[in-house]
Amino acid sequence: MAFILQAHSASSKSQTGDLHVRHEEKLKELKETLANSGEDQLQQLVMVDAMQRLGVAYYFQEEIDAILEKQYTRSSAYNDNDDGNHQLLEASLRFRLLRQQGFLLVTPDAEACNKIKNNEKLKSGLIAGDEDIKGLVELCEASHLSFHGEETLDEAGKLSRQLLTAWVPNNLKDHRATLVAHTLEHPYHKSLTRFMAKNFLNNFQGQEKWVCSLRELANLEFNMVESIIRNEILQVSRWWKELGMTKELKFVRDQPIKWYTWPMASLVDPRLSDERIELTKAISLVYIIDDIFDVHGTLDELIHFTAAVARWDTDTNDELPNYMKTCFKALNEITNDISESVYEKHGWNPIETLRESWARLCKAFLVEAEWFRHGQLPNSEDYLKNGIISSGVPAVLTHAFFILGQGMTKETIDLFNNINLPSIVSSTATILRLWDDFGSAMVMCSYNHFSWIF
Repeated sequence: MAFILQAHSASSKSQTGDLHVRHEEKLKELKETLANSGEDQLQQLVMVDAMQRLGVAYYFQEEIDAILEKQYTRSSAYNDNDDGNHQLLEASLRFRLLRQQGFLLVTPDAEACNKIKNNEKLKSGLIAGDEDIKGLVELCEASHLSFHGEETLDEAGKLSRQLLTAWVPNNLKDHRATLVAHTLEHPYHKSLTRFMAKNFLNNFQGQEKWVCSLRELANLEFNMVESIIRNEILQVSRWWKELGMTKELKFVRDQPIKWYTWPMASLVDPRLSDERIELTKAISLVYIIDDIFDVHGTLDELIHFTAAVARWDTDTNDELPNYMKTCFKALNEITNDISESVYEKHGWNPIETLRESWARLCKAFLVEAEWFRHGQLPNSEDYLKNGIISSGVPAVLTHAFFILGQGMTKETIDLFNNINLPSIVSSTATILRLWDDFGSAMVMCSYNHFSWIF
């Protein structure tokens, strides 16, 4: 038996080594392809898009940055000598890649949209060639990145969706129909790369050598990432079990894998394994404390708990019931552990800022608890102002900022300490708050329950 186990172990190591070699070979090939892509502007854009959609772009970030910088200087590809389909594809894809990368640029020329509206073939529904399909799909994708007031892009997106929606039912046997339908239902900007990558790979075709290399790299990456995620799930499950929170707080949600899904989906770089696990711990506490305020604690207990978190003194919490002491103990230990880790990695101790984020969260939870207990219905402004904090987003993003350790300066840290949160935090929180409440309202309406809908 020992011999068999040793042989199996040796075989596994050999296979792992072979996969690593192939992985490195494909990386080298693709880096060379990117470097030698020359003046083929469209192929460069297609390669960058494919790498991002397959979740391997982080390997080529320097090469991608260089390509997009060059693309940024490129003028409009439209001219009056053709039907604009090829140019529509290139311009729409360039616009989307640049805007999602943070480049400041205006909406594609209105002439692009006019060419679609004035194209008799497209207007009559005669969509046949790859350029027709790909151009409209990319315009549809680009429209999801429109800013407020970009009516031309909004109109073009609406028109492209109408044309594609009408095309799909009449072309179900066409291999492109699946891709078009998926794009209409799951636009890239509103989807999670981690969950969309395999579907993209299944529809990713081409005769070029780089396509085959990228497909192989993506498959190797999927196997590697799957192994990493499995290991992280085991670590999170082990941590949650050892924490023992559900033994005394039997009313709280027991969903560590669900909480891990947030960091897994947002921090997609496989190298951020420790960061995903640390952020999962912070997110779990948001849910636990939310359950304490929503389903179990009395108003007096919640007032005492909020005060205890605000002063953050573990030695003067005798007024708290045991379940709250257990929660505060876990909150203190996890906050200290994260702070120590951030200090070791990035040279800054964030403990005061992290503590303040929890104090703010508990105060917001308490406000909602008081509204509910007293039957008060706040106006929309007061509700949303408090709801931005009670969404948990500011607390989670504050932890994510320090855990990732990028761009930490006194000025950026002061933004998180300021009572007026950075717009990137408050806007994200507003979206999540309203989206979550909308979903809750829909559920309650379906059960004919209207007693507590803001």
